[in-house]
Amino acid sequence: MPLVKAGFVVLDCAEPEKLAVFYRELLEAEQTEATANRVEIRSADGTRLAFRRDMNARPPSWPRPENSVQAHLDFVVDDLDETERRIVGLGGRPMEAKDTPGLYEERRYADPAGHSFTLRRVAPTAPKQG
Repeated sequence: MPLVKAGFVVLDCAEPEKLAVFYRELLEAEQTEATANRVEIRSADGTRLAFRRDMNARPPSWPRPENSVQAHLDFVVDDLDETERRIVGLGGRPMEAKDTPGLYEERRYADPAGHSFTLRRVAPTAPKQG
């Protein structure tokens, strides 16, 4: 029997209920637990996130060095444009306007509380047909 039964990425924020709604909608996840100071969600693919109340939380300042990236999330998607529209509609904001060239196309965003996350689209490795 494993000693560790579940792992979460925990984001500190002033309003965990509101931030949980943003990620629950983005990931089409379900809320699994909620207390006065913490909300947990799990998506269908098993991604587990928790949001902890910290009344003194300040958003990371990436790319500036002061209070810069403390942690960030990466999400793999099929359609960057469609996902970006959903993020903006849920209250997130783009942090970089251009795609990163290469095998992985990436775009960076901030959630409503200012935490950074990245969308990645893995380019197909098979030759294009037709």
